[in-house]
Amino acid sequence: MSGSELALEVKDLRTTLFLREGRVDVVRGVSFQLKQGETLALVGESGCGKTMTALSIMRLLPDPPARVTHGQVLLAGADVSRMPEHQMRSLRGETVSIVFQEPLTSLDPVFTIGDQIVEAITSHRKLQRGEAREMAVEILKEVQIPSPGQRLKDYPHQLSGGMRQRVMIAMALVLDPKVLIADEPTTALDVTIQAQILDLIRTEQEQRRLAVLLITHNLPVVSQVADRVAVMYAGEVVEEAPASEIFSDPRHPYTQGLLSSIPSAAGDHKHLYTIPGRVPDPRVLPPACLFAPRCPYALRRCWQEHPELEATVSAGHADTSTQPDRHLLRCWNPQPFTALQAIEPQEVDRRIATSE
Repeated sequence: MSGSELALEVKDLRTTLFLREGRVDVVRGVSFQLKQGETLALVGESGCGKTMTALSIMRLLPDPPARVTHGQVLLAGADVSRMPEHQMRSLRGETVSIVFQEPLTSLDPVFTIGDQIVEAITSHRKLQRGEAREMAVEILKEVQIPSPGQRLKDYPHQLSGGMRQRVMIAMALVLDPKVLIADEPTTALDVTIQAQILDLIRTEQEQRRLAVLLITHNLPVVSQVADRVAVMYAGEVVEEAPASEIFSDPRHPYTQGLLSSIPSAAGDHKHLYTIPGRVPDPRVLPPACLFAPRCPYALRRCWQEHPELEATVSAGHADTSTQPDRHLLRCWNPQPFTALQAIEPQEVDRRIATSE
């Protein structure tokens, strides 16, 4: 992949919370690349580090207690992890933007929609307020908000959830950034509105050749929009591959568990697979493989050595070095994707207790 194609590159990112009881790593050696016009989905259970990764990229971590302690974040080749804050502030909106999970809490309730969009414009561009309002009307029209001139006068509470999310997308795109981070953009929206928001993001991406980092735990959403998928667990990436390959040939037991947990119209309506246990407390992690306490295929080695994220051979390829999109995996004992063995919750608790 040539450097000119890369919109975002994250190298060995580590984010640490500095708490009274000591340092706690919540993002652990995360690396990925995002090309122009590509969508990379970052998926995993709540608490696995997806949003912390996004906030680390944007330099929006609450400091204290959170801080990036290692690694690089390269935006169009520039290392933003070491930029002065005033320079980073100029990049937010211009080069990289974020759509947050809940628009009602992201929008300021005491200012109109127009005031907030105009402020985003005038803080970066030397424009008169009238010119900025014209830009605001145009971007609201582009994200398919009816009567955009009238909507500029509305407050956030006067809009529906779907309309507020469109406003957030408009604010994120008004300065024509190269990278868009969408953090759970369809959460709390009904299915019809979810589809509309996804279609809107996809349309804007095609028109602007946007690089999109989509953060979600909704795998059906991922199957519709993502080019590649990176699966996170307990702060680290455990599997990364093209989206079609993740759904047809998942190799990490955690990825297989996530896919098995999706309800199917043709499946058994009485028994839905659930991954036993829960994401480990980052203050008390398992000794080696972080998924070992919940894994149906755990070996002795899984409790003794921490696996690295390495390329594996995909179907139709004899050599991982020749693959344009490699399948990366962090697992000592990958298995074919069949019916997963169930583990009783008591067994998970016993494994954790034994490892402590």
